[in-house]
Amino acid sequence: MPFFPTLKRAATLMVIPESPIGKAPNTWSSIRAIILSSWLNVLLVFIPISWAVNFALPDQHTLIFIFTFLAIIPLAKLLAFATDELSIRVGQTLAGLLNATLGNAVELIVSIIALTKCELSIVQSSLLGSILSNLLLVLGMCFFAGGMRFSEQGFGQSAVQLNSSLLTISVIAVLLPGAFHMALQGQTDFNEALTDTEILQTSHGVAIILLFIYVSYLVFQLFSHKALYEDDHDDVLASKGYTGTNPWLRLRLRRRNDKPLNPTGDRGVANDTSGSHNSASEVVPYMNIPVCLGLLASVAVIVAVTAEFMVDSISGLTASGAISQEFVGVILLPIVGNAAEHVTAVTVSVKDKLTLSLGVAVGSSIQIALFVIPFTVTLGWILGKPLTLLFDPLQSVVLFLSVITVNYVVQDGKSNWLEGMILMCLYLIVCVTFWYYPGTTGIFPNC
Repeated sequence: MPFFPTLKRAATLMVIPESPIGKAPNTWSSIRAIILSSWLNVLLVFIPISWAVNFALPDQHTLIFIFTFLAIIPLAKLLAFATDELSIRVGQTLAGLLNATLGNAVELIVSIIALTKCELSIVQSSLLGSILSNLLLVLGMCFFAGGMRFSEQGFGQSAVQLNSSLLTISVIAVLLPGAFHMALQGQTDFNEALTDTEILQTSHGVAIILLFIYVSYLVFQLFSHKALYEDDHDDVLASKGYTGTNPWLRLRLRRRNDKPLNPTGDRGVANDTSGSHNSASEVVPYMNIPVCLGLLASVAVIVAVTAEFMVDSISGLTASGAISQEFVGVILLPIVGNAAEHVTAVTVSVKDKLTLSLGVAVGSSIQIALFVIPFTVTLGWILGKPLTLLFDPLQSVVLFLSVITVNYVVQDGKSNWLEGMILMCLYLIVCVTFWYYPGTTGIFPNC
């Protein structure tokens, strides 16, 4: 059958890196690169501090939350660093998928821990907040940062419109249970317990369908239409520089202890002087594969432990009323999980690789909407936790309006700094709204 050779050929091309890979460093050099990878590593000191405070002062919920919050930020950055090392060894499309998948690892770990502790509102608000953070804050920062270097940046319009359609489907899946609940509330024979059961069963069915859509999306992105997600596709509009003098200070991106970035945006390169390939260049990795995989595994374990302490402290933190649980879930927790994606997406947008930026920011939102949310609903089904797709009404409305806004912004296939500013300001509006929003009660049945 011709399908399988085609699939095999596509899979082979998918793992071929864009540039030749240089010799990987030894273990000590790899560890040294991890230590010097970011100034955020100074925050790693909060890992033992947060653990110590959790065991020594278990009633100090505010301190525990602050210290665990600060501890997870550098862990997310290390996760992004390891992901970047894996990404340079594969093709661009698979690299975008890796960045989106491992970039959501923190959110997934926090959600699973909160689910096992039956903190259902935290699960929902943190996942929806991650979508909002990626769509508004991360994407806005990409457009703004790239707009300071280019007057106008182009990206793959077909791929982005498809992604917008997928986001719209996920919004419909979130809005329908709320409409279901609202429609039955007006009836004289309304039974809350029966309605909760019906919404739970509906959510289980919808979650399975969303997972199927996500698998189909992966096949489309990685095999049948992978060219749509490449920077050199025909429908990618060319970026335009400023006429005359750039009114913004030109960004000069440098890696620590590295040479300046070359015009293509690659990081470290080593010229091949063998004679016939003088113009070729290869990307020099900072870590070898065993150290990279070990970093991913160890960071995941530490994040899981630290996130458990953080989730346990949320109830005590919000009990005083100084800060609402809605704000913690929708705004603060996504900042922790998306810190790495912020850096990755903004960095490549300045290098005029906006298609890859969209693959990280919008692709991450799609992954949360079509995989992480239905996966947690399905996992709750397996664990006997009544997690549904019935979200808080205000959260559902904000998600709907945000997706509509992003659809309008990206429909022309071009971006500029003002569009980025608009998205970031909209995110600030969302932050102010949820700071004062007390949330609703009675949405979730008892575990």
